[in-house]
Amino acid sequence: MKRRLTLITLTTLACACTNASELVGEVDTVFKFIGPDHKVVVEAYDDPGVAGVTCYVSRAKTGGIKGALGLAEDKSEASIACRQVGPITIAKPLRQQDEIFTERTSLVFKRLRVVRMVDAKRHTLVYLTYSDRLIEGSPQNSVTAVAVDRATAIPLR
Repeated sequence: MKRRLTLITLTTLACACTNASELVGEVDTVFKFIGPDHKVVVEAYDDPGVAGVTCYVSRAKTGGIKGALGLAEDKSEASIACRQVGPITIAKPLRQQDEIFTERTSLVFKRLRVVRMVDAKRHTLVYLTYSDRLIEGSPQNSVTAVAVDRATAIPLR
């Protein structure tokens, strides 16, 4: 039993750490006497399939005692802005639609997701962020797009 619990814990930690986000900055929104303040954080995610594109996601992060212990459930609101930050290169063919980032926003049930879609007609990469729950997700979402130079092919699977 103890071995199984350890395995589950390690698997959960490994899954939670697969996305390489980089904290760009944060602002406090609510002062908490005990534990960290509630915040809005801005994190940068480099698109793993498209070199030269970075997505910036801002989202609420719950503080207090529950936030410090990792037991709080963050709000579903998030905003995304993806930009070309260097020459765009695509090493392998992309799926028409692919989840490229996911981050846990509650202990078990809630995740923030970023999906990349290819708009081949307009030669554009479209990024959507939304939150889902085990039982019911949120319709709140944010979308952004990065136009790709026509000289750069967007290979599709």
